[in-house]
Amino acid sequence: MAISKVERLMNLVIALLSTRQFLTAERIRDSVAGYEESASDEAFSRMFERDKNELRDLGIPLEVGQVSRYSTVEGYRINRDAYELPDIGLSDEEAAAVAVAVQMWESPELAAAAEGALLKLRAAGVHVETDAAVASVPAVPARTRGSEPVLGKLLAAIDEGRAVRFEHRGAVNAPYLMRDVEPWGVVTHHGRWYLVGHDRDRDAVRSFRLSRIGDDITAYGPVNTVHKPEGLDLRSIVDRVTSGAPVSGAATVWVAEGRGREIRRLGRVLGERSVAGRAGVEVEIPIRSRDWLARLITGLGPDALVIAPEELRSDVVARLRSVLERTEVVL
Repeated sequence: MAISKVERLMNLVIALLSTRQFLTAERIRDSVAGYEESASDEAFSRMFERDKNELRDLGIPLEVGQVSRYSTVEGYRINRDAYELPDIGLSDEEAAAVAVAVQMWESPELAAAAEGALLKLRAAGVHVETDAAVASVPAVPARTRGSEPVLGKLLAAIDEGRAVRFEHRGAVNAPYLMRDVEPWGVVTHHGRWYLVGHDRDRDAVRSFRLSRIGDDITAYGPVNTVHKPEGLDLRSIVDRVTSGAPVSGAATVWVAEGRGREIRRLGRVLGERSVAGRAGVEVEIPIRSRDWLARLITGLGPDALVIAPEELRSDVVARLRSVLERTEVVL
C-alpha cells in the first residue's frame, strides 16, 4: 500500500530527530519509508526537495552539514535543542490538567509508526539515541490540526499543484461557507495548523484554520498549475492575521473566588458578585483576540462566566458543548 505524504513527512521527522548524525539524501531514501516508491533518482530528488521545504514551512529547524570531517558530502538532521520546548514548571493542578490532555491526545497509530521507523533506522546502521525515541515527536491535538483526512487531502493537493474547494467556518458557532482556494502550504502557529493560499472568490490571500475546515475537500483542475509565489513567507502571513488584531472593545467576565488569576491579571476588577451561590468578582478585559479570550475562559469551565458581549458568551458556550460531546463520562 502506498504511503501518504503526511506519513512520509512524519517518518522523515522521526528519522532526523532520532540521530545526532547528518544523514545523506541516499541514506534517507534507503531507510525512510515512503521514498522507496520513487521511480528514479530525479523523482526522488524532486520529492525530497518538496519535503524539506514543507518541514521548513512548518517551522521545523532542518540543518545541513557534512556527514563527517573527512567527507564533503552534505547530510541533514533536525536540531533537537531548537525543536524541543524548554522545561516547563507546573503546579499540581496544571500537571493534572496536562495528564488528562495527554490521555485525550495520545495516538497509538503514531506511536506504532514511530517505533517501526526507529527499528528500521537501527537496522540500517544509523545511531539512534534511546532517550529521544517516540517522546521526541509531540502528539498534536486533533482539535488544533484538524482531521487526518483534511490534512492529507490538502497536502496532496499542494503537492500536485491543484486548486481545492472546501467548506470552512470562521468561528466555532458560525455556519460553513464554501471556499475556492489555490493552496500554497500548511504551517503551524502557536500550536494551531493553518492552510495559506489565494482565495479565488475574494481575490485575496487568506489563511484557514484546519480545525474549521470540513472533511469534504475536492481538488480540481490540471496538476502543476498552482504554486506558492517565490519568496513568500507563509508563516508571516498567519502571524500577521492571528497576532495583529487591534483592540476591539471589552468583555465582562465573572470569575469564582480564588480562580481565574490570568483573567484578573489582564483586566480590571469591577466589583464583587455571587453566581449560583459562589462568591467571585466581575472583571473587565480588553478584547484583543476574541478567539484567544474564548479559549482562556473555556479552560476555566464552571469557574468563569461571560456577562458580555453576547457573541463571546455564545462562542464559549459552543466550545463547552463541543468538549462535553467529545468527553466520555465514567460513573
